[in-house]
Amino acid sequence: MNADLNAPQRAAVRHTQGPLLVLAGAGSGKTRVITEKIVHLIERSGVAARNIYAVTFTNKAAREMNTRIANRLPAERRRGLNISTFHTLGLNLIRKEYAALGLRPGFTVMDADDSLTLIKNLLLQSEFKDVLEPKALQWQISLWKNELLRPEALATHADEEIRAQAALFAQYQQQLAACNALDFDDLIGRPVALLQNDAAVRERWQARVRYLLVDEYQDTNTTQYELVRLLVGKLGAFTAVGDDHQSIYAWRGARPENLQRLASDFPNLSQIKLEQNYRSVNSILDAANHLIAKDTTTHAKRLWSAVGPGEPHRVIVCAHAEEEAERIATEILHHHFRHQTDYRHFAVLFRGNHQARLVEQALRKLNIPYTLTGGQSFFDRAEIKDAMAYLKLLVNPQDDAAFLRVINTPRREIGSATLEKLGQQAQEWRSSLFAAATSVGIASRLDARAHERLTRFTDWLNDIRQRPGDALATVRQLFTEIDYAGYLRTQETSLKAAERRWQNVEEWLEWLEKISREHEDGSMDLPALAQRMTLLGILDQQTREQDSNAVALLTLHAAKGLEFNHVYLAGMEEDTLPHRDCQDEERLAEERRLCFVGITRARLSLTFTLCKRRRRYGEWRDITPSRFLDDIPESLLHWQGVGITQTQAASETQAKAHLAGILAMLKS
Repeated sequence: MNADLNAPQRAAVRHTQGPLLVLAGAGSGKTRVITEKIVHLIERSGVAARNIYAVTFTNKAAREMNTRIANRLPAERRRGLNISTFHTLGLNLIRKEYAALGLRPGFTVMDADDSLTLIKNLLLQSEFKDVLEPKALQWQISLWKNELLRPEALATHADEEIRAQAALFAQYQQQLAACNALDFDDLIGRPVALLQNDAAVRERWQARVRYLLVDEYQDTNTTQYELVRLLVGKLGAFTAVGDDHQSIYAWRGARPENLQRLASDFPNLSQIKLEQNYRSVNSILDAANHLIAKDTTTHAKRLWSAVGPGEPHRVIVCAHAEEEAERIATEILHHHFRHQTDYRHFAVLFRGNHQARLVEQALRKLNIPYTLTGGQSFFDRAEIKDAMAYLKLLVNPQDDAAFLRVINTPRREIGSATLEKLGQQAQEWRSSLFAAATSVGIASRLDARAHERLTRFTDWLNDIRQRPGDALATVRQLFTEIDYAGYLRTQETSLKAAERRWQNVEEWLEWLEKISREHEDGSMDLPALAQRMTLLGILDQQTREQDSNAVALLTLHAAKGLEFNHVYLAGMEEDTLPHRDCQDEERLAEERRLCFVGITRARLSLTFTLCKRRRRYGEWRDITPSRFLDDIPESLLHWQGVGITQTQAASETQAKAHLAGILAMLKS
């Protein structure tokens, strides 16, 4: 065992008999505990690596755990170890048990865009098309699935809108079944239903999972909780690691009360608290402790650190939002030059993305590099979505979303009238669009030219699917035959832009080959590759890493799990943090936890900024400082700016002088 572990960490690692809840405060080394416990289970407890499962929420966290284990154990000792996200674990279970789930080989996993396209098509054909909004319906279906609610249970609801949504929910599920497809939520929901209803499958998986470790337990939703409960069975051989002080995702289905549920479902549950923080100076932790002490819904913990005492935190009050942005930018530039601090050590955190615009402008004005979380993902690019759709359609011709995306990419002159008649045929026959396109009856609905174009496409797809030889070579040949590079040239105004997009496709193809080579059997078939690539795309938004030397601009929600030497928490105002729509007791408690997350991202310095006045809805309004500042002792805060020690005019003069000094420094 690693000698550097503190006493509570060692206790958590050694506890292997019975269920354990580790309440791990921010920066307390929870990942280290999980990885050391895996080593302990293999080296000291005799549990085979293949029978140990560790689950978390992001690919990044899973990769970090795998890397740490690789540094502690030789390859033969860790062979078969299962470290993944919840959704990857669910996908692996489905791939082994697809027949019991009523799926056929080559099933498709739809990403959010595919799912939304399917919902839009269903709405267009329904009586509710002018009543329900597609994205809102998609969100509602997702929440229902994560609460294990089925359409038939909602069909008799008193609320008319919910009944309408339930009717579309039922049609959506039927269409997924017809397409041999799953959506992202099904990757956990379907395994849960199978384990609940099939005793043989449940016993098989409980025998396989001899020990389960769960990271970020406070973020689990109902389906994830049930998956854990069903996998560990009555023995409860698991360790759940979480921090209810950082439970900030109730709006997307997380259930922090799952921490309390553990004690009732597993009466012999042990608890260990990790309160030593290895990240921050104590002045930052003191502020966080005082803030979170007012949240009576969570387990009491008091963070402390041996890093050092730290300085009081500045609260900079600005005249207006433009001055706030300029002040943040000039402060960062000044610190960068004065202390030779890399830009990657700075972060500006916001309650909402809209707050970033002015700070972006101010940073650009001073030529300060920055990254904004929420930018376009690799998997969000149109050319990558096209590539994914072709791969999915090769594997599963019943995938309607993929069919609709590629049928005219590149253009094949198959018009909307043809697609509408094709949709009618599919609806009447309760089949997929591809099946409808190859049916005998479709010829009577279309004129000869339209039918010939449609048949040419389906015949070509069937031909390329059935060609013998290397599957990956077939995928490459597909893009050559449709001259996708040439198609991109017709879509872009410059040759350089088209070449850049084609390079993205080449990168995607190389990634496909890399994933196949790294598989334990030396290669993966196309169905497995399609499923794996789709899952990577879905999780990509959560796991993108920012390795460049740039200031990080990101929301408080996106900042969770990250750390920076110097943090600016902008817009520390009533109606911003806490948000004006989160004033009831439950949501206000989550806003407090969100502020706690922001504070504990800082390692060395923390600066709060706010405005005296802010323009809202076209009008200037006086602003009140956030109530959360009142919860932090005055001894920990150093107030500066308008109305504190100087007039507004003096403040603006000082800000301009500060900026002028920095610009002069740059020119010298």
